[in-house]
Amino acid sequence: MDFKWTPEQEAMKKDFDDFFEEAMKGKPAAWVGGLEDMFSEEGFPFTKMVCSKLADKGWLVGHYPKEYGGSGWSILEQLIRAEAAGYHHAPTGDIFGIGMCGPTLIVVGTEEQKKEHLPPICRGERYWCQGWSEPNAGSDLAALTTRAVRDGDDYIINGQKTWNSGAHIADWAFMLARTDPETKRSRGISYFLVDMKSPGITVVPLISMDGSHLYNETYYDDVRVPARNMVGEENQGWAVTRMTMNFERSGVGGFAGNMADIKELVQFCKETKWNGKTLAENPLIRSRLAQLAIETEAGRALAYRIAWLQETGGMEAIATTAWMASSGKVYGSELSQRVAAIAEQIFGLYGQLIKGSKWAPFSGKYIAAHQMSMGGNIAAGTSEIQRNMIAWTGLGLPRTI
Repeated sequence: MDFKWTPEQEAMKKDFDDFFEEAMKGKPAAWVGGLEDMFSEEGFPFTKMVCSKLADKGWLVGHYPKEYGGSGWSILEQLIRAEAAGYHHAPTGDIFGIGMCGPTLIVVGTEEQKKEHLPPICRGERYWCQGWSEPNAGSDLAALTTRAVRDGDDYIINGQKTWNSGAHIADWAFMLARTDPETKRSRGISYFLVDMKSPGITVVPLISMDGSHLYNETYYDDVRVPARNMVGEENQGWAVTRMTMNFERSGVGGFAGNMADIKELVQFCKETKWNGKTLAENPLIRSRLAQLAIETEAGRALAYRIAWLQETGGMEAIATTAWMASSGKVYGSELSQRVAAIAEQIFGLYGQLIKGSKWAPFSGKYIAAHQMSMGGNIAAGTSEIQRNMIAWTGLGLPRTI
């Protein structure tokens, strides 16, 4: 793997760093950079402003093909932007629309669906949420029970979804419903695009223990959805969910964010004294920060390798490196928890002070990050599922003993 950037890529990296550094000067107080901030009452207007500027430059969905409003970036160019945004903890748009629904439409959507939805996604004007998990079908998504019944040119949907991130601000949802009740598990499920303003949709907030609002429950009561809003064929929604595009999925943004946090913590330790000595002189603190720095560099190298293999190996490499992406996801989720936990230990009792307290280090950023990071073991595929993927496809271990 070649770690050197070309002159053109170096210039691109500088442009991204300069942009995000300037944009983040106007971030809200105690901004951490996760979805909780992006979808908060104070953070959402800031998110939309930054994304509007990215869209004006053609950087919001630069990884989309040019015919759909993107810039046709390569995987490594996607990595460069992701790393710059991650380092500055910057918002980079609607991860559900830009990163999930949009690519799905590019692969299997009708031309009508592409023309209706891709342009506003590219302009940062339409935000999406995901309607997959249900109260009794979270990680076991194939057990979902939400029903969609054909009625003329429409489907009538009834059911309940939960843990719907950003549903309270979303314009549209992409969701799964069972269209064939006689079949079991993943068979008989269809994929729909649903206008969140449709009559019969009720969004109920799920407030986190720190008072933040990211998650919601969404109820569908006789919601009419035009049949043209089905993506793919009826009863083939499970296959649609597995569709992907040639987009960067290395997780480098998370590792870059960790690098920035560690740099910030090192500076704090150099400037803060305890018992007449700076915290940086404490060998235990030095050791823990050094270990985090080493682990972060290891994760960054893994992310670079994933992107490099996908860039040089094409579609075949993307399929064969899926288990490596799972490795990066597990490693990155758990590393973020360690960074936040060690920051809290360094701050001592002050680390327990939340946003709003004038005594909270970094305006309570790290206690918020610590609480948020716990969900990393579940979001985007549980660590158990990721480890199964690593075992089955990476190590070739049997699925049953």
